[in-house]
Amino acid sequence: MKDNMIGKICLVTGGTNGIGKATAHALAQMGATVVIVGRDAQKAAQVSKEIQAASGNQNVDWLLADLSSQQDIRRLAEEFKSKYSQLHVLINNAGGTFMTRQLSVDGIEMTFALNHLAYFLLTNLLLDTIKASVPARIISVSSDAHSGGIIEFDNLQGERSYSGIGPYGNSKLANILFTTELARRLEGTGVTVNVLHPGLVSTGFGKNNPGLVMKIMGVVIPLIARSPERGAITSIYLVSSPAVQNITGQYFVDCKVTQPAPQAADSAVARELWDVSAEMVHLADAVPEMT
Repeated sequence: MKDNMIGKICLVTGGTNGIGKATAHALAQMGATVVIVGRDAQKAAQVSKEIQAASGNQNVDWLLADLSSQQDIRRLAEEFKSKYSQLHVLINNAGGTFMTRQLSVDGIEMTFALNHLAYFLLTNLLLDTIKASVPARIISVSSDAHSGGIIEFDNLQGERSYSGIGPYGNSKLANILFTTELARRLEGTGVTVNVLHPGLVSTGFGKNNPGLVMKIMGVVIPLIARSPERGAITSIYLVSSPAVQNITGQYFVDCKVTQPAPQAADSAVARELWDVSAEMVHLADAVPEMT
C-alpha cells in the first residue's frame, strides 16, 4: 500500500458515489485522513465505514451538505474548520445535470449553483485553512463537455434560453475558468490549483432526470464508459503525485496537461466570472487580486 498521503487531510465533495467515492477510497489506502461530503447522512456514514473496512484506515470521516445551498456550504465549511485545523487537499467533485430548468433554494439555476458556485464558494470559505496547510492542492473535476460551453453573462442561469445539456457544458467551462483565475490569484502561496476531465465514467450521474433520452443513456453509458475507479485516476494523480507538486492552473486529461477549448483560456472572462460569482454568493472577502 502506498503511504505517501500519511498526515494529509483531504476533503472530497460528492464522496458517497462514483468518482468521489473511488477517490476517497484510494486516498484512504494511501494513509490520508479523508473527509467525504454527501447529502444523505445514512449513506455518508455507510460509505465512510465501507472505506474504513476496505482500506484498513480508520481516519475516514463524513460531513453532511446539500451543495446547491449556499447556507449548507457555509455550514459545511464551519463544521470542517471546527473539527480540523488543516486542509492539505480539497477535491471539488460533486456535480449534476438537469435537463429542465430548476432553481436552487437560493433562486439560482441548479446546474450553475451546484457545478460552479459550490466549487467557488466552498473553496473560498476554506482558503485560509488551505493556505495555512501548505504545500496544499485544490483539484476540481470538470469535463470535456466544456468544449461546447459558453459563458454569456446575460444568460448565466439560462434566463433567456435553456437547452438541456447545454448548461452542463457551460458549468464545466466555468470550472476551468475558475481554476485558472484562482491559480493566478494564489501564485506564490504554495497552493496549487488544477482541473481535470475524468473521461466518460459510469456513475449515477444524470439519473435524477426523467425522460426517454436519459433512460437510454443510462443503459448505453455503462457499456462504453470507464469504471469509477478508472475515472478517479487523474484526480488521485493530481492529489498525490510529486510530479505535479509545482504545477498549477492546468487542465489535465489522463494525467497529462492538455490544452482546453479556446474559450477556457479567456482571462478576461475568467476575471469577470470571478467577480459575478462573488456577488452571487455574497462573498465580499473572496481571495483578492495579488499585489
